[in-house]
Amino acid sequence: MFKIALLGAGRIGAIHGRNIAAHPAMSLKYIVDPVETAAMKLASLLGAEIATIDQVLADDEIAGVVIASSTTTHLDYCLAASRAGKAIWCEKPLDLDLQRLRAELDNLRPSSDRLLLGFQRRFDPNFRALHQRLVAGEVGVVETIQITSHDPAPPPVDYIKVSGGLFKDMTIHDFDIARWLLGDDVIEVYATASNLVDPAIGEAGDVDTAKIVLRTAAGRLCVISNTRRSGYGYDQRVEVYGAKGRLAVGNMTETTLEAWTEKGMAADRFENFFLTRYASAYAAEADHFADILAGAAKPLVGVADGEAALALAVAAAESARSGQPVRI
Repeated sequence: MFKIALLGAGRIGAIHGRNIAAHPAMSLKYIVDPVETAAMKLASLLGAEIATIDQVLADDEIAGVVIASSTTTHLDYCLAASRAGKAIWCEKPLDLDLQRLRAELDNLRPSSDRLLLGFQRRFDPNFRALHQRLVAGEVGVVETIQITSHDPAPPPVDYIKVSGGLFKDMTIHDFDIARWLLGDDVIEVYATASNLVDPAIGEAGDVDTAKIVLRTAAGRLCVISNTRRSGYGYDQRVEVYGAKGRLAVGNMTETTLEAWTEKGMAADRFENFFLTRYASAYAAEADHFADILAGAAKPLVGVADGEAALALAVAAAESARSGQPVRI
């Protein structure tokens, strides 16, 4: 039974904490959060203890840490946990500053085989099935990809102000999925973005709607569509077009119920929140982290993937500002 410390008792921390506490190969020993009431509430619910980061790192019983704290702490916590010899599962992004991240890559390298980065979409059973069939050659060589990623409603502006912006906070997931599916290095990014959803987002210095085109060395193209507000639910679709056909993942609805009448066909609503849409993905991530702790697996997504996705986010922001494609 691997003993784990959870850093961060917010909504994603609560999901990871519950999955760890329920896992047959892991137990949750500590919860660390600067908001004591949040830490106490989650610790009481999951049977864990409240601790400080220093206590966690000094405890030889702790095999791994799950970093679900504020983004500005991710890199520092990863570095500290790496020095302490802990396995690491860190939410994205590793940092908001690409140059700072690159300056610390050598210090993260000793943990590269035991640092899992939380791009949970790679663990979604639907996207994993798509990737497996793509690799198997079912539709031949990839030519183009369309990724639709539309949130149901924008987050609070206070969150926007500390998020790092649309490209680092939201599109970064799509950049990771694009790299995973394209199977070729992205060499050029073109992005155009607007503030169409909430004027307060624009006043905070961010955009809320974007279209991005990625081009690989082999000329393959990926188009990403983002908005902070769909108006109809959490819209998560991927279409891959190859030389021999098309593979696609559609949206998940709250139930599979359909009604067929003279008026036509009606189905249930799309899932309306990322925590429910990707519940199975988060559970699969926990399984993978347990395998990493046991030495039975290496991270399916790690530091190099985090750096590459962040580099695309930076390039997209630069392209949106300049109106010109940016070479990688």
